[in-house]
Amino acid sequence: METPVPLVVLGCGFTGVEAARFALGDGRRVLASTRTPARAVELAALGIEARVAPRLDAAAVTALVPVGADVLITFPPDGITDAAIAGALGVARAIVYISSTAVYGDASGSIDESVPVDPAAPRAAARLAAEEAYRAHGGLILRAAAIYGPGRGLHVRLARGEHRLAGDGRAVVSRIHVTDLARLALGALDRGPRGAVFNAADATPAPQIEVITWLVSRLGVPMPPSAEAESLHETLRHDRAIDSARARRVLGVELLYPSYVEGFEACLEPR
Repeated sequence: METPVPLVVLGCGFTGVEAARFALGDGRRVLASTRTPARAVELAALGIEARVAPRLDAAAVTALVPVGADVLITFPPDGITDAAIAGALGVARAIVYISSTAVYGDASGSIDESVPVDPAAPRAAARLAAEEAYRAHGGLILRAAAIYGPGRGLHVRLARGEHRLAGDGRAVVSRIHVTDLARLALGALDRGPRGAVFNAADATPAPQIEVITWLVSRLGVPMPPSAEAESLHETLRHDRAIDSARARRVLGVELLYPSYVEGFEACLEPR
């Protein structure tokens, strides 16, 4: 029997922990970087071999990544780290970088991987620079829509009374449950073409007002007030349906939560 391929998670946050849970369940060794000793203790309690690295550099990555390991990168770009460490990942079997659909800028409508990216916004430019750093070394890119799951997402903001409806709420939003994103990432590490780019989103984009109306009824909270879209965070102003059919087909991953209904129902179940 072959020894399971180790998984290394660089920046083991919300998505990284979910991917680690699956890998550990498959009997794989999981190593991860984290910035603080306290977080390392939390990860160790899950069975993850955590290494404290306040700042990742090539030396830290070389020491962390075993030859032939899979590497999943989930931390947001800072304009320095990605370019500094990408070249040190040459010993890896496969590399996957979790990027963002923010790279499409203000593009609207149906968005697949053929839609041009827009580096005009600083947030998009930073993501694109990170993507290129990893693709230059064979990394595969997953451009994730809004990530949600237990303890994080629209349902939490509504329950806390912190959400504002963008305009009349007719704008379409795409999202992806963290579990499905982790499964896509692991599928990409195992079967994805080197250097490929895929969108990662659920299969049922929906208008904001539809999702919010469903959630407030489910939560028993009032509808949130509306605000001018221009006054809200850029992630709440887009009107687009992210098409992830290619990722699901090529990577062979069937979504557990193909729409907001299944996804948020799972988030609201008692744990």
